Amino acid sequence: MGFLDKIFGGNQEAAPDKVNWKPLEQTTLDVLEQQSFEKPAVIFKHSTRCSISRMALKQFDREFDLDDDQMDLYFLDLLEYRPLSNEIAERFGVQHESPQLLVIKEGKVVYHTSHSGIQADDLKKWV
Repeated sequence: MGFLDKIFGGNQEAAPDKVNWKPLEQTTLDVLEQQSFEKPAVIFKHSTRCSISRMALKQFDREFDLDDDQMDLYFLDLLEYRPLSNEIAERFGVQHESPQLLVIKEGKVVYHTSHSGIQADDLKKWV
């Protein structure tokens, strides 16, 4: 982030850096779904314009304490990739919400929550 972005705020908000997020736009859902047979995949759907979403993401980042090799964590910027968010909802049969956390294991959503229900500690039962 550049000096002026720090002062005035940039157009794009990056995911916090404690969690080793993979941008979902760089990975197809087919690949994510196949990899979920080897280890669980987590999708965090985030709206960069929503203060509730920002708060949930920061809290998740503060509380997260799993090792990088236990799960694949994907970050989805809903404003940039809304069609991909819609595809996730359709493919996995989960209504779109923002913010939203989904855990995919063996090709299926085994857990999902949104808003204040997003707790990093909940992921431990899916490792």
